[in-house]
Amino acid sequence: MIALILGSLILYATVTNYEPEELTKETPVGTADAVIETNELSFLIWNLGFCGLGAESDFFYDGGEMVIPPKENVEKNYAGEEAFLKTMNDVDFIMLQEVDFGSKRSHYINVEESLSKAFPNRNLCTALNYNVQYIPIPFTWPMGKVNSGLMTMTSYKSTENTRYQFPGNFGWPKNLFFLDRCFLLQRFPVKNDKELVVINTHNSAYDDGSLKAKQMEYLKNILETEYAKGNYIVVGGDWNQLPPGFNPSVFDKPGQDKKVHERAIDFDYMPEGWTWAYDPRVSTNRKLNKPYDKMKTKTTLIDFYLLSPNIRLQEVKGYDLDYQFTDHQPVRMTVGLE
Repeated sequence: MIALILGSLILYATVTNYEPEELTKETPVGTADAVIETNELSFLIWNLGFCGLGAESDFFYDGGEMVIPPKENVEKNYAGEEAFLKTMNDVDFIMLQEVDFGSKRSHYINVEESLSKAFPNRNLCTALNYNVQYIPIPFTWPMGKVNSGLMTMTSYKSTENTRYQFPGNFGWPKNLFFLDRCFLLQRFPVKNDKELVVINTHNSAYDDGSLKAKQMEYLKNILETEYAKGNYIVVGGDWNQLPPGFNPSVFDKPGQDKKVHERAIDFDYMPEGWTWAYDPRVSTNRKLNKPYDKMKTKTTLIDFYLLSPNIRLQEVKGYDLDYQFTDHQPVRMTVGLE
């Protein structure tokens, strides 16, 4: 009987499996039509943790127990995230990850719909990276349907919005129930006849590093091609790895949990002149084996930016919100186009 049930679940997942093309054109929601006429721009990145991973939560993938948080927690987390984002309303580009569009784990809230109402003067562009009709694990408390992805909000009108499918995935049948990792590339004209390319990324987690390596090589080829055209490039998001040379032990505290996310991007990943932008004083991600404890929970830094050589970093600031609403913390950046 168990084998029959498992076989039926795998068959259903196979039939309904989300298999996106390498390139998918996306359509922003909104009517904003501003054109970039300034050399100074601001950005914010933040993984919203599907509104389910506030300070009171743990998560079963990370050694905890929780699968689906109580609805009141999801509502609390979304309210807190929206309130913070409203304080950032002067930011030109808001780049979000783990945004749920209708999932059992977040009680079927549609964050795109809610944020479009909260930010009526912005265009919202999304890219699915987690689209599974039914996740049967854990068997005693199934995660169920997940519909989630990336979202970028801006008041500027884009000329291209493309979802790029990262290469590689877990083997079958595991791949049926995991994310289809991607990045969202948007293109914006600037006044000197060049283009600003904004990339919102969310790289693989829970792998042995081989998937990340394929993804990083694929991304590098895109970046070098765009820079060769003379374009400005900003990449931001949740890389699920450390920036080159960063030692997360700066966040260590006596008696805390074991280390997490120790792999760093190679120093020579990009040619000289490219800039990794992050705030080394503020962690951006916490371990989810237990609810958050400021003195014990292991934290690290995996959310940051990469800038092409023709962009000058002016300021980057992480915001310590004590992980109240999600297991990530936001990072704001201001740059100048040269």
